[in-house]
Amino acid sequence: MLQFEYGKVLQRLMMPGVVSAIGDVREHRGRQELYKSLQPAVLDRLCEVAKIQGTGASNRIENISTSEVRLRELMERKVKPANRDEREIAGYRYVLDTIHESHDSIPITPGVILQLHRDLYRFQDVSFAGRWKDSDNTIAERTEDGSMVARFVPTSAAATPSAVERICDEYARWSKGATYDPLLVSLIFVFDFVSIHPFADGNGRMSRLLMLLLSYRSGYDVGKYVSIEAEIERTKTTYYEALAASSPRWAQGESDYAPFVTYLLGVMTACYRDLDERVSLLSSSAKGEDVLRAYFAGLTGTVTKRQIMDDNPTLSRRTVERVLQRLQAEGAVKKVGAARATAYQRIDQGEVS
Repeated sequence: MLQFEYGKVLQRLMMPGVVSAIGDVREHRGRQELYKSLQPAVLDRLCEVAKIQGTGASNRIENISTSEVRLRELMERKVKPANRDEREIAGYRYVLDTIHESHDSIPITPGVILQLHRDLYRFQDVSFAGRWKDSDNTIAERTEDGSMVARFVPTSAAATPSAVERICDEYARWSKGATYDPLLVSLIFVFDFVSIHPFADGNGRMSRLLMLLLSYRSGYDVGKYVSIEAEIERTKTTYYEALAASSPRWAQGESDYAPFVTYLLGVMTACYRDLDERVSLLSSSAKGEDVLRAYFAGLTGTVTKRQIMDDNPTLSRRTVERVLQRLQAEGAVKKVGAARATAYQRIDQGEVS
């Protein structure tokens, strides 16, 4: 059976690329502490937006979705789940709320992980909720000819309980020491969790929820204000590439954790940079028009009015609507779609609208 030895893994991770990446995250975290005292109202608003975006993104990665309106209503508990996808989304919201409210008092133990998994399915009647897998599973991928091939074989069902207990023990041992940053220990844990694949269903969403929980416990809580799940969804191809690069010989205890760990550190750095930009923009004395001009200048793709307001929480609906009209009249922004599908897109210089 695989013996998890985080001390050896952490030693191997002390390479220039990983050390530089963790240094970037630490630097950004230092600035975030200033934001908490200077802009508490802004951060509260960003927190609510990140919950909505994170829940939507983490579920979409697993092909679970609903409309933007229904997602927001489910997050605000204004409606009850109407189908299986919405019940899955409501369960994710419930666990995410638990993590946001109580992360420092949630121990990392097999029992707690089982409880969180049970809560993930609290709106569904499924027999596997809160239980380790009872049969072996395989992570497969579809080839160009349409056939399915095994990409990775996780830990057997029989060995899963002891494997999860072992990584929890290793996390407890190494996350409390002063030698290594607890965030690195957390990312090793997340990779091992994904590789063990301990549940019949819900492993991907559980891994992202656990990443948030462990990063908050490590003092890195950017995910409260900018959705880490959304950044993973945006870079999903790179995520799977990093996972594949770190997977070979994992069962033999010879895996290279660096690609996966470096990728997730990059995700966190991207979220911190996004937070820097948002707080800087919101803290400036710029008028609403200037804020939205700068916002569209950096925009790729389309965005709804609701998303514009989420990304610029200090602007009123009236201001957003007024500036959108002006930008459209100038030919800087164009409207696409209609009714509930209405969105807005920047018009690049020289483009014919």
